[in-house]
Formats: sequence, structure tokens, C-alpha cells
Amino acid sequence: MPSSPERPARVTLGADGPLLVEGPVEVVGEDGTRYTSRRFTAAICTCRRTRTYPWCDTSHRRRVKPEPEPADGGGTESADGAA
Repeated sequence: MPSSPERPARVTLGADGPLLVEGPVEVVGEDGTRYTSRRFTAAICTCRRTRTYPWCDTSHRRRVKPEPEPADGGGTESADGAA
């Protein structure tokens, strides 16, 4: 799909999210499959956790980074097991 001659297509990069592309947009997969979105902005998955590839379904949000454990082993229990 050709972009508008007035201005180029805009792609927004996010640190922990999808590529946001002002639409309409056509994505061509590695196997040549063409995916088309007529939305005003298309979210293209970059983490491959989506069930709707190549479109982002926010699956990347469900992955939670584990909290680092304290150096002393953590916990607030006393030696007798009471909290």
C-alpha cells in the first residue's frame, strides 16, 4: 500500500511494547503471507507472545518480571517460626 505523498508513514517504537504504525498498513510475513489492517493505528507484535500474530494482543503485559530476593534470604519470620 503506498503511503500518502503529503507525509511519510509514522512508526512509533516502544521499549516494552509493539511497533505502532499509522494505518492502513500491510504486513508481509516471512512466508509471504499478507496481513492487512485498515485501522488508523496498527500494533505490530515484536515479542511473538501474541495469539494474533502479527498483530499485538498485549500478551507481553502478562509476563511479570520476578522480584529480586533480598540478600539476607528475605522473610520476616523469627527463629521460632513466628512472623
